[in-house]
Amino acid sequence: QVQLVESGGGLVQTGGSLRLSCAASGRTVSPYAMVWFRHAPWKERRFVAGITLSVGRTDYEDSVKGRFTIFRDNAKNTIYLQMYSLKPEDTAVYYCAAGSKFASPIGAAYNAWGQGTQVTVSS
Repeated sequence: QVQLVESGGGLVQTGGSLRLSCAASGRTVSPYAMVWFRHAPWKERRFVAGITLSVGRTDYEDSVKGRFTIFRDNAKNTIYLQMYSLKPEDTAVYYCAAGSKFASPIGAAYNAWGQGTQVTVSS
């Protein structure tokens, strides 16, 4: 079983930047995809970005393309979500997930989730 712990959330102004981290422990995650979802108030949880570790492929939801970058540090068993040009609509709790072989926008594909980290973008 993989345990995931997110960090790096916070309050930032429109146009600002944040870097989220997701540290995995308990089992190597290299055979799996690792992804970020976000859950905003009054909205459904949505896929944000994913990295398929076995092939290094990255995928992004359309609204974050060009602004967010997902990358990994294998030595630290950690993935990151670098977020630039943040907008108020990016405000949400961001969750890291793992357990699927390939990055999927379907939350049910993952069996390991972190506790979430809050990102708030003020206008």
